[in-house]
Amino acid sequence: MATCGGMQSMILGTPVSNFSKKNQLVPCCYFSQHQRNSGLRVKCMSENGEKDQTPSTLGDTVPTPKPTPPPVAKPSTNFRDVFAFSGPAPERINGRLAMIGFVAAIGAELATGCDIFAQLSSGGFSWFLGTSALLTLASIIPLFQGVSAEKKSNGIMTADAEMWNGRFAMLGLVALAFTEYVKGGALI
Repeated sequence: MATCGGMQSMILGTPVSNFSKKNQLVPCCYFSQHQRNSGLRVKCMSENGEKDQTPSTLGDTVPTPKPTPPPVAKPSTNFRDVFAFSGPAPERINGRLAMIGFVAAIGAELATGCDIFAQLSSGGFSWFLGTSALLTLASIIPLFQGVSAEKKSNGIMTADAEMWNGRFAMLGLVALAFTEYVKGGALI
């Protein structure tokens, strides 16, 4: 019945009167042709008699479905994938070792006055190997269990911050060794 009324108003250009159906009002629709060849425009009244939004904002009232996030792939625990060139282990482990190494080298230099090469030759190499083995194991065990650093990131302690700090520590350790080599002694 509303279809017939809609067709009538489209053809005649007049509003369709409300039809009552068991004492309920059926929404009234107006079809009008604009003068500037802009096409057909539809205006409807709600069941309460209030006017709906204009067609330009009518799209805003239609609920849009929320996109579902893509499924998160579980990180690979394969040895080759973990230690691949672009894998999660190499840069993260090297960055952690460089952070510990840089802080230890500066601290020992301030305490003893020895440069980094003298520190390594006077028993520091065994400490370096022990620390490297311990940090490497502590870093790869979670990776082989499928836990990534990105999942554990929160606040200011994020995985990206750790990567950048590790990169700066690698550069700092190389710069410290190069500067002490060129200078011929301790930095301080």
